[in-house]
Amino acid sequence: MAFLSPLALVSALIIGPIIVAMYLLKLRREERRVSSTFLWQRVVRDVEANAPWQKLRRNLLLLLQLLLLALLVLALARPFLRTTGIAGRNLIVIVDRSASMAATDIAPNRLAAAKRQAITLIDQLPDDGRATLIAAGGQTEILVSASTDRRQLRDAIDSIGTRSGGGSDLAPALTLAAALSAREAESEIAIISDGNVRPLDALQPVPATVRYFPIGQGGENVAVSAMALQPSPAGQTLFVQATNYGQGQASRRLDLYLDDQLFNAYSLTIAPGADQSIIANIPAQARKAEARLVEAAGGDALPLDDRAWAVSSVGEGTNVRLVSPGNRFLEVGLAGLPSIKATLVPTSTAAFTETAAQIPVTIFDSVVPATLPPGNLFFIAPPRSTEFFSVTGQVDFPALRPSPGDEPLLRNVKLSDVSVLKANTLVPGAWAHVVVDGDGGPMLVAGERDGRRIVVLAFDLHNSDLPVQIAFPLLLSNIVAYLAPGSGAEAAQLAPDQPLAVAVDPSITAVRVTHPGGAVAELALRNGQAIDAETDAPGVYTVEQFQGDKLVARQRYAVNLFAPDESKIAPQAELKVPQTSGLQQATTSERVGRQEFWRWLAALALIVLVIEWLVYQRNGIAYLRQRWRERRARTA
Repeated sequence: MAFLSPLALVSALIIGPIIVAMYLLKLRREERRVSSTFLWQRVVRDVEANAPWQKLRRNLLLLLQLLLLALLVLALARPFLRTTGIAGRNLIVIVDRSASMAATDIAPNRLAAAKRQAITLIDQLPDDGRATLIAAGGQTEILVSASTDRRQLRDAIDSIGTRSGGGSDLAPALTLAAALSAREAESEIAIISDGNVRPLDALQPVPATVRYFPIGQGGENVAVSAMALQPSPAGQTLFVQATNYGQGQASRRLDLYLDDQLFNAYSLTIAPGADQSIIANIPAQARKAEARLVEAAGGDALPLDDRAWAVSSVGEGTNVRLVSPGNRFLEVGLAGLPSIKATLVPTSTAAFTETAAQIPVTIFDSVVPATLPPGNLFFIAPPRSTEFFSVTGQVDFPALRPSPGDEPLLRNVKLSDVSVLKANTLVPGAWAHVVVDGDGGPMLVAGERDGRRIVVLAFDLHNSDLPVQIAFPLLLSNIVAYLAPGSGAEAAQLAPDQPLAVAVDPSITAVRVTHPGGAVAELALRNGQAIDAETDAPGVYTVEQFQGDKLVARQRYAVNLFAPDESKIAPQAELKVPQTSGLQQATTSERVGRQEFWRWLAALALIVLVIEWLVYQRNGIAYLRQRWRERRARTA
């Protein structure tokens, strides 16, 4: 135990002897009955003749007052114990709320344990310390900024909930924390997570000490990692894949439901790190399918990835317009996508009369018309600039560098072996993020602007070997699925938090979406689209379009947590974070935190003060109690 204000202990050496001296110098007069004032005067003379210093006698009040003094002095000295925590006065807490933090290997779950750890760190702050609370995982949010209000910080911590989508990318939160800590002295950054995050090595060194508090104990987890429902000659074909992300062999039962009715059950035995697939023929009239993993005894460590959904695209299709001088690779690739109806339009076309509802996606192959059509757009080797991007030149033999992390457009796609002869130099706007980078500029960008999705590929397919690679049909399928979610590509699969954009005709007056929990919301119509951004919960979303009171269209979309980075729930003991001090790893085990307990001493001192007052007033209290008893006796 140590003290923050040890000089306060000196006050005990000054005040203590004074209290004792008061009891030594005090003249004690005893109450006596006398028959004469002569005797009274004699008693007074005897007392006056006594010496002022008396022998110290055992006295309860003296002991209570000395105990009260000791407690107050200790509280003023601010004792503390060294703990694993923080030592700065300006604390920035980053709480991971991604899907893996819903694991139940710690009761009730990891996020609850992380919130308890955050409250412990807040309690370790000195009285004048400030804290900033950042929630990471999905969209980064600053919940509280530089606050000294402990109640406000606790309430903000309690409000944090898990997010299914967005993954565990702590880079935005750390970048924000680094900027905040650079302006304040004695700053520390605390990361509370299970460590299953995207690499942080590429970050600029953080100008503060970063401490990592790992959460989690186990790593055994089996997940439904893929699911698709496709049309077939016999009706429909359902594909389900389960993956064992743990270190031991796992036995599970897989239950399949069609339109909420049990269809079949399968027994699975999956080796560590392996997967097992089920392919089933199902009736053409089935509209949705659900897969549930059931453990033989108890529940799974991460319930979020034990269920998955797929919706039928039978009888539905999406029109895609291809504006091209003739590209056999594109035509064959689009023809191979289920429920995609591609229409080839000559490059001389100058006017587009169809609405976004009629043709939601337009692909421009080596051409950019003067007037762009409504709906989502896919540019391939654009020859000139547009309002969305600029073309500034060409680059020869660019090497492709796919962006790290879980990028939906690159799912199951490997582009490192693709060779490109030449490509346009793109300068995208702020709306775009780089999917594939290259020498001289980005090679593939994607994003949203004014409610429409846009993808730009910098090189002509004929100037690369991409069309002869296995990656081409997968990349094309991913791009079409991104531009036309629910088109039947990937069986209308969406990732959690991925906005659901539905193209609507001008005659549509209302669009309503029913969420998996049953809640119904009406979507705003803008630029020929209805967008639902509240897609964090996995399950089936049903979108209905109305003309007045008449239902004219119904579409279903499946949101699933197919995220290996989140299903691998084994906690990481270390977290690499570059710091300006030279450290490359967030510290975890240093006992630099201070757990003060002066408040408990002050509370105990208050209790002793009350007891001392009761002892001092015991005669008066006894007198009042006697009077009260006498009054009760008279009234009885």
